[in-house]
Amino acid sequence: MASSLIYAKYASIRARTLQLIEPLSEEDCCVKSIMPEMSPVKWHLGHIAWFFETFILQHYEKPFKPFHPAFHTMFSSYNKSGQTHPDPLRGLFTRPSLSVVRDYCRTVDERMAQVLNYHADDKMVNTLTILGMNHERQHQELILTDIKHLLSQNPLNPCFIVAQDPAPTAPKYSLASAPPPLEWCHFEGGLVEIGYKGEEFSYDNESPRHKQYLLPYQLASRLVTNGEYLEFMKAGGYHNPSFWFSEGWDWIKAHRREHPLYWHDDNGSWQEFSLSGLALLDPSLPVIHISLYEAEAYARWSEARLPTEAEWEHAASQQKIEGCFAENNRFHPSTAVVTSRTEPAQLYGDAWEWTQSSYSRYPGYNPAKPNDHEPMSIVWDEAVGEYNSRSMVNQYVLRGGSCITPQKWIRSSFRNFLPASTNWYFTGIRLARDAT
Repeated sequence: MASSLIYAKYASIRARTLQLIEPLSEEDCCVKSIMPEMSPVKWHLGHIAWFFETFILQHYEKPFKPFHPAFHTMFSSYNKSGQTHPDPLRGLFTRPSLSVVRDYCRTVDERMAQVLNYHADDKMVNTLTILGMNHERQHQELILTDIKHLLSQNPLNPCFIVAQDPAPTAPKYSLASAPPPLEWCHFEGGLVEIGYKGEEFSYDNESPRHKQYLLPYQLASRLVTNGEYLEFMKAGGYHNPSFWFSEGWDWIKAHRREHPLYWHDDNGSWQEFSLSGLALLDPSLPVIHISLYEAEAYARWSEARLPTEAEWEHAASQQKIEGCFAENNRFHPSTAVVTSRTEPAQLYGDAWEWTQSSYSRYPGYNPAKPNDHEPMSIVWDEAVGEYNSRSMVNQYVLRGGSCITPQKWIRSSFRNFLPASTNWYFTGIRLARDAT
């Protein structure tokens, strides 16, 4: 990709990041919720700029001068030297101000334009920039997860964005009053290939493409809905240990969980907090903010199971990547539209789908190394650290993206990963079962 095209894409992604935070006040951007995993919007903006300054400008800009020497520590998320600020303390930064962080982003943008122009033929510069753009798309999603949790702690139940219909060019989704019946889509399985196939960007955890043997299996025709999950609750699902992993049972007891995150019982009438504020629970919409523990318990109660990631990818690779994504500006799932008895709906968008697969190396996996020239191979190793083997422990794979995921960030081979207890992400449930 030519450097001018790369910078045009860079500028477009940055414009979207800034558009996402337009509804927020400066106060909204400078604090974080009580959950340790969360970060303030201001930190996300600084971290996005930090990535480009640290991994590109520092090595290719001559002479290089950091915007502020302390920002290397304040906005770092990974550093082998240990020079990072503790995650839970990110919400204590009253300085720098949001306007200064915006200036940081703007200055980095200007310097990136110059570096990309001067090093137009440098493959490493272009590759790192493309990596940084994908990293920024990830943080667009994290900004929305984090601001949702922050606003949910406010007794005013503030609205981030008014619920709206999608733009005319956005992929279609349904606001129907009732979901279609849940049916089963059959797949013969056999010897299949999974993993990234192509020449465009992908993370190293998607490779190498390899063969796996699948027994015949079935996937549910759509995601599990709020109404269906409510039946699980009414049946005593949170009070019956036979449905739960031992660790999951301990988790719901320790955290006193009896319903999904963001649900509120108002004298027997269930409400749900979304980025559009607090409203009556819509039983037709996919249930979201579900931990793996809850997803597994629901699947057992339903006499089904969660899909493996190979089953999911085998099914999804046969479909177009379309659905309810962040581009709809709805930031909440949609009612399923089932148009085929052989193709599951909602495989892409709406909610990240838990699989039963632990996050681990594919056979023949090797961490990505674009070249062996020092020090750039070390720079690359640090830049892709979040998606290589350092994270491959105590996590489970999720697939498909969600209603807050940028559509262009998703492909059938994309592997997200989270600890089993995670419920603050936009996670949902698709059932699977062995074919009979």
